[in-house]
Amino acid sequence: MDLRFDEKGLIPTVVQHAQTGRVLMMAYMNRESLQRTMDTGLACFFSRSRQQLWTKGETSGHYLHVQGIAADCDGDALLVTALPDGPTCHTGEESCFFEELHGNAAPPFSLEALMALIADRRQHPKEGSYTNYLFDKGLDKILKKVGEESTEVIVAGKGGDHGETIY
Repeated sequence: MDLRFDEKGLIPTVVQHAQTGRVLMMAYMNRESLQRTMDTGLACFFSRSRQQLWTKGETSGHYLHVQGIAADCDGDALLVTALPDGPTCHTGEESCFFEELHGNAAPPFSLEALMALIADRRQHPKEGSYTNYLFDKGLDKILKKVGEESTEVIVAGKGGDHGETIY
């Protein structure tokens, strides 16, 4: 497919978490940053303000490991699926899209998203995180917590009222 870069040689690029599907960020690529991304497997973009290439994570260490790149039907936008090394946003948030303007913009729950969150907490501990507390206490504490939660779901579900199983 022929990609359609704009008059400045740029193409809008959306980055999506490869496991959870969450949109992480939006940036621009030019031909050189796209080629570097494909060559290195790390997301590289073109900074419009600095007028230079930048590899996401080169300062923070939170690289985006590219799993795939797709073009939209018109060839004028890209979708990059990636696995992040940590928070994607410079604010420390997982995604740059955390300011909700209308409705609930959060992606629906999935086991993949839960597993990704747990893995991220393990690799990048977060102050005050209950998940990190459980990791710190060890396997016995984790198994006890899983047992408690399982029991609560079983008891709530026995009556047939699905509302009782939703937190």
